[in-house]
Amino acid sequence: MDKARQTELKRDLGPWAAASIVVGTVIGSGIFLVPRTMVNKVGTAELVAAVWVVGGMLSLAGALSYAELAAALPEAGGEYAYLREAYGPMWGFLYSWTQMWVAKSGSIATLATGFFVYLASFFPPLDKVFYSLPAPIGPRGGPLELRYGQLFAIALILLLGLLNFQGVKLGGNVQVAATVVKVALIACIVAAGLAFGRPHAAAAGPVAALTFSGFVAALVAALWAYDGWNNVGMVASEVRNPQRNLPRALIWGTAAVIAIYLLANAAYFHALSAAEVGGTERVAAEMMQRIFRGPGAAAVSIAVMISIFAALNGSILSGARVPFAAARGGYFFAAIGRVNAKRGTPGVSILALCAWSALLTLSGRYDDLFNLVIFASWILYGMTAAAVLVLRKKQPDLRRPYRTAGYPYVPSLFILAACVLLVSTACQRPRESAMGISLIAVGLPFYFYWKRRGMRPN
Repeated sequence: MDKARQTELKRDLGPWAAASIVVGTVIGSGIFLVPRTMVNKVGTAELVAAVWVVGGMLSLAGALSYAELAAALPEAGGEYAYLREAYGPMWGFLYSWTQMWVAKSGSIATLATGFFVYLASFFPPLDKVFYSLPAPIGPRGGPLELRYGQLFAIALILLLGLLNFQGVKLGGNVQVAATVVKVALIACIVAAGLAFGRPHAAAAGPVAALTFSGFVAALVAALWAYDGWNNVGMVASEVRNPQRNLPRALIWGTAAVIAIYLLANAAYFHALSAAEVGGTERVAAEMMQRIFRGPGAAAVSIAVMISIFAALNGSILSGARVPFAAARGGYFFAAIGRVNAKRGTPGVSILALCAWSALLTLSGRYDDLFNLVIFASWILYGMTAAAVLVLRKKQPDLRRPYRTAGYPYVPSLFILAACVLLVSTACQRPRESAMGISLIAVGLPFYFYWKRRGMRPN
């Protein structure tokens, strides 16, 4: 561990790379999919826009809260460091445990699989099953079917893992390029919908009656689409001038995502009626199909793949720093905390995260695991926002280059949003919520094992 500590991560990420991690990781496939769920819950385009605004403001409240923590504690691991300082090492460990084994790895597996699903529309053989294991270990207890596309998804994960292994600057440059292309393509889709979409006749009535539970359900869908803005804090130790660039990336990156989502939905509902949006799983493809026929749908598939690619690279780039930070603190395998002396990257952590994500991709069970941990993850997100309040009391002399605007109301608003989301998830998925907490609790014996071993360097 002492030798590992002699080699530190390099601050090679500039402000554009930091902002692209926010924008590129948040905007995945959600903007192309969730408007259907939202309009079916609230009924009208105007209310969908209102939900996007409310979800965006709540996400911005989280970004403002995290900005104070990121500027004050610009360390690798993001929430790992914030939870450790506010509540003790156990909570930081549980966050890193969740990210490594389920949340971040499951997200990476989901994104890579989504990429091959869209690519299969151009190359159908990718969706062909090449082997079926006759055992009830596949999704929903069925046989485990292996497709050529899964092998492609694994290759994509490992390729991006090796790319990020080469250097954080290279990974950051790829993230900037992919995010710029992604935003440009979404801008083209928005422009096409607003300029060439034919305004539809007024609907006879809303798609669904507005209820409080419906509004909350639509808000939950919006918050999932906004999820990921916190990832830039995970690479805080590699951002230049973090006291300035981290708050800017969090705040302006989140604001940019809000604007992009609102413009995209304006285009959807300009070209399609609320009933049409509620009746299709792929609203952007339906809109472009309406305007440009076949080429329009193909263009959307390409845009989605590039969007997923940027989110996948950003997830690998940021996610590998969480188990690395835990290992540096003595609460994970020591090898995970090593920095490659030549590349200046947490190479072992990157490769370990990618290898486990690839295994989840092959298993077909990544989505089940990811759903299980949603509840527990948002407990930790809410606790992180509350850490702003806790550390103001616990460490009043801590240097805070940025202080949360609207304190204490802004972090309290995000905490309230987290509580609403948790209650909604617990009511809709009580079994999964309980299993998710149990899955996180499995990490406790490992925490006490590493604690007893005295592997902490301090």
